[in-house]
Amino acid sequence: MSSAAENGDAAPGKQNEEKTYKKTASSAIKGAIQLGIGYTVGNLTSKPERDVLMQDFYVVESVFLPSEGSNLTPAHHYPDFRFKTYAPLAFRYFRELFGIKPDDYLYSICSEPLIELSNPGASGSLFFVTSDDEFIIKTVQHKEAEFLQKLLPGYYMNLNQNPRTLLPKFYGLYCMQSGGINIRIVVMNNVLPRFMRMHFTYDLKGSTYKRRASRKEREKSNPTFKDLDFLQDMHEGLYFDTETYNALMKTLQRDCRVLESFKIMDYSLLLGIHILDHSLKEKEDETSQNVPDAKRPGMQKVLYSTAMESIQGPGKSGDGIITENPDTMGGIPAKSHKGEKLLLFMGIIDILQSYRLMKKLEHSWKALVYDGDTVSVHRPSFYADRFLKFMNSRVFKKIQALKASPSKKRCNSIAALKATSQEIVSSISQEWKDEKHDLLTEGQSFSSLDEEALGSRHRPDLVPSTPSLFEAASLATTISSSSLYVNEHYPHDRTTLYSNSKRKW
Repeated sequence: MSSAAENGDAAPGKQNEEKTYKKTASSAIKGAIQLGIGYTVGNLTSKPERDVLMQDFYVVESVFLPSEGSNLTPAHHYPDFRFKTYAPLAFRYFRELFGIKPDDYLYSICSEPLIELSNPGASGSLFFVTSDDEFIIKTVQHKEAEFLQKLLPGYYMNLNQNPRTLLPKFYGLYCMQSGGINIRIVVMNNVLPRFMRMHFTYDLKGSTYKRRASRKEREKSNPTFKDLDFLQDMHEGLYFDTETYNALMKTLQRDCRVLESFKIMDYSLLLGIHILDHSLKEKEDETSQNVPDAKRPGMQKVLYSTAMESIQGPGKSGDGIITENPDTMGGIPAKSHKGEKLLLFMGIIDILQSYRLMKKLEHSWKALVYDGDTVSVHRPSFYADRFLKFMNSRVFKKIQALKASPSKKRCNSIAALKATSQEIVSSISQEWKDEKHDLLTEGQSFSSLDEEALGSRHRPDLVPSTPSLFEAASLATTISSSSLYVNEHYPHDRTTLYSNSKRKW
């Protein structure tokens, strides 16, 4: 499992203890990788570029590198070995798709010694990172290498359609043979940059069965936690602005459907969390423990290699979460439930697990003992749905726009209604007072008003300029009954209106 091996540091106190893989020293493996890739990539430059054909996915090239050297290979101090390159033309196309030039690829891998990383997983794989932080080199098992070979045509089609993906980006598949032992390696993108400290690293599957970091893992300087640890530490999830959240979930959904179509399962989301608030304090107290600034790599040069580039859309930072900063190393801006500003680095890892017979048997006996829906080994369709549901509901969340509370809205609406009602009642009261004054000064009687009304029946073009008192009274009654609390605050006006109307009649 390539979990936090991509997080960077070798295990403290064990730097002098050289690891072995299949009884081969890691130093010999690193040297053979650099010699073999140096030869095969250099040899590939002499071949003309052309379209990738179906048979190119199944080509295997081999070269023998004796320790004393040959006409084609340099001498070295490692045991004799044979180096195989799988689908060289297809992988050359993949590298070109991500903007990796042959010279840059060789320089990253062969110019300086590879850096060995710690591995918390149960696979026992070795991990190496290039000195410029661009590539991860991982040893894989025979079944995984074989599955990747079968996967290449579909992988090729998917990358053509969608180069922006959180799926692993494979740049080469090789095999070193020495003393009857086969050591297969794959070159991939580096998910977690070593020079950006990850305050938390999680390997998330959406499963709860034994998904807690072991005591041994927790004792490491940079431990990789699991699902249950995340639910305990980040119980309210991680928050994004709307645009970034939608882009991230769209990418995850598309990637999971691709994996499901290939019947791939048991993959994880490797999530690195960098807390910006902590990093500011650390810079103040920082001593030169890391690589000097002159050797510190800048932004990753490979296209679509950063987390922000890998998700769909432009990925603009919104809602004031974070401002553009060249030191972000392509991280995705987010916030914690405490309001802390974060940078997230992520990628889907461990995709070379097919739902074959052994996985079906493994799930069957686990389901007998435990809840079958909680174990990580499951059929691909269910695994994808559970994975997406966990990411969507428990891990990643959308920042909601601030809205007024219902109680405040109600208070505001009542106050506005009361003010409006007061204005209407006051204006009607003033109109009636003015009408009364005009009627008294002009000396009009009710009989003349009746005659005027009777005359208006024969003259439909004459319309009374003021409403009748009954109409005004009914209007006032309607307004006062529909207005909240108006009767309580304006009893005097209502009585006055009633008495005025009574005196006039």
